[in-house]
Parts: sequence; structure tokens; C-alpha cells
Amino acid sequence: MRRLLRRREAAEIAGEVAAAAAVSAPVIVPDLSAAAFFDVDNTMMRGASIYHFARGLASRGLFTTNDLLKFAVGQAWFRIRGNENPEHIARAKEMALAFVAGLKVDDVVHLGEEIYDEVMADRVWAGTRALAQAHLDAGQRVWLVTATPVELARVIAQRLGLTGALGTVAETADGAYTGRLVGDLLHGPAKAEAIRALARREGLDLSRCSAYSDSANDLPMLSLVGHAYAINPDSELREHAREQDWEIRDFRTGRKATMIGLPIAATAGAIAGGIAAGIALRKHYRSVV
Repeated sequence: MRRLLRRREAAEIAGEVAAAAAVSAPVIVPDLSAAAFFDVDNTMMRGASIYHFARGLASRGLFTTNDLLKFAVGQAWFRIRGNENPEHIARAKEMALAFVAGLKVDDVVHLGEEIYDEVMADRVWAGTRALAQAHLDAGQRVWLVTATPVELARVIAQRLGLTGALGTVAETADGAYTGRLVGDLLHGPAKAEAIRALARREGLDLSRCSAYSDSANDLPMLSLVGHAYAINPDSELREHAREQDWEIRDFRTGRKATMIGLPIAATAGAIAGGIAAGIALRKHYRSVV
């Protein structure tokens, strides 16, 4: 009996000592009026998220190596030319929408989750991820803002532990894509409008918010907030950032760092990737029906 009591006393003492020595995690006080907005391609991760998605489809036999090569060459052409022809974008958008019509949203999301874990996770810039975490640790919400389809953007945000994502929205009905967009591609000025709308809804003070991007295409978004950052910037954005005294962070290495991971012009890449993914998925579903 005495031995049992001694054991209980020892256990109680051990418990009290452990509790006293426990270090509580600091309580994060929400900062509800400030937030951070991050572009994805070449800002949060190397290369284009939609291209990595297409690579994942290719590894599953849903997309031929030849198709992937043509896709990659097309992206490189857009990068080198440095322009985005409105007529070409419009035609490409129509093609992409036609290919995704009828596909199940859940199937695309499931593939996005698998492919992120297999292909994209290792391409996230540790430095950019740390910047996003700093905002979270300060109690601020963090959103991705990208021309990538919102379903894939949400997968990336969830895997990174971020608040959410703003992306291009395709119309759906009964769980499938209709082949039409809700609005337009989330690119350039559209990103700024999306952030304005979110700020009104969430009660954000844009003068206290931050934005991060690699591309001069995102100047409307960067100019909208009180704190703009150029991450792995292209030459035009680097020059503008210096003129505006914006902070510049470059996490790339090597002489021609901008070619790592096949970076692309955001809109061209998102559209081309949408076409590639749509073709691959359409071929797959036709083969199993």
C-alpha cells in the first residue's frame, strides 16, 4: 500500500514539474486590418504552377511527352518575346474553355493535390514561404493571387497553410465545368480589382497591406498596397522597384536564374497550361468512357 502511495506521489510530482517546465506557444493576436498578397509563379514557386500540373498529368500518361515539349516551347517563346497578344490570348482562352467543359471539378482538385505533393512542393521558394509565414505569425491573413485556376490555387494555399487564394474562376454547374469563365482571367488590373473587392469584404486597410510579385504585369496589384515587394523580379519590375524604393528580394541562384523551372509570362502560361491540362483530361475521360 505504501509503495502504491509513493508511486502516486511520484507521479503527481512528475506531472507538476512537467507542467511547470512547459513552454507555452506565444498567442498570436489577430491583425484583422492588414493582409499579404502573393503572386504564385516565380514568386512563391519556381516556374509556372500550371506547367508543373501538366507535367504531373504527363507522368500519369494523360499527356504525351511531345505535347509537353510543344507546351514548354510555347511558354519559352512568350517569355522571350515579352508580350501577350490580346487576340492570341482570346483564342487560347476560348480553346481552353471548350476543352474543360464537362470535366468534374472534384477530379481536377484531386489531381491537383497529388501533383502538388509530387511535383510542386519542392519548387516552393523557402525565402518567399518564410515571408508569408512572417505575416501569419504577425496575425495577418495571407492570400495567393494568381491567374492560375482557382481550384489549383486553393490547393497550393492549403498545402502552404495560407488563408486562401484568389484565382481565375471557371463557371461550374452540377459539379462540372460549363466551358465559360466567371468574369475574366485574373491577370494584371484584374488582380488589383480582386484585392479591392476582398478588402471591402474583409475590412482591410490597403495602406497596411503588403503584396509580392516577380512580374511588371502585377504593378497594379503592387501599387495598390502600402508595402510592395519585388521577388525574383523581371528587369522591368526591378527597375520600377528601384525607382519606387520598394524592397527587392531575389532567391534565385546562377547566372541565368530567370530560366530556372521554365518561368513564363503569367497569363500566357495559365492559358496554355489550361489548354494542355484540358486536352489531357479530355483524352483521359474519353478513353475510360
